[in-house]
Amino acid sequence: MPGTRIPKKLNADALWEYALRALGARSYSMNELRQKLARRAESSTDVADTIARLREYGLADDAKFSEVFASSRLQNQGFGRMRVLRELRGKRVAPAVAEQAVERAFDGTDEHELAAKFLERKYRGKDLNLFLSEEKNLASAYRRLRTAGFSSSATIAVLKRHSKRAEMDEPFEESQEE
Repeated sequence: MPGTRIPKKLNADALWEYALRALGARSYSMNELRQKLARRAESSTDVADTIARLREYGLADDAKFSEVFASSRLQNQGFGRMRVLRELRGKRVAPAVAEQAVERAFDGTDEHELAAKFLERKYRGKDLNLFLSEEKNLASAYRRLRTAGFSSSATIAVLKRHSKRAEMDEPFEESQEE
């Protein structure tokens, strides 16, 4: 295909420099980094050696990566536990490492309060009591909170604060899994 550039395969030294530049731009989980390096390496041995060297220097560590990632998603975006855990799994972090990092990041966090702040931020400038009195807006807010990683119980509790629907126990059939 015209215009398609095939990347040059890198030897061990060039792969090390490439890995350092990549990590200088942003953090990667071990599996993401391994995959990125494998696409450019001349041999799989070079990838393994580069990863081992990065570990030795403390530049590649899934536990540190996961903790920073989880804290960042909590502090900067205000996402819930399940969203952060899902994103870490998407980055191919080991489930036990991801769960431990999320647990530490969310330790002492009130999920109901976090969900309320998220809702207020996403619907900034709107009178939530009036806005959520419409069924479609209530459904939209429910889906938005669930997608953001909040539990069904926290989502319902937060929406109850603003909705006049007293019987709102399980308002929507979809997305009930935690």
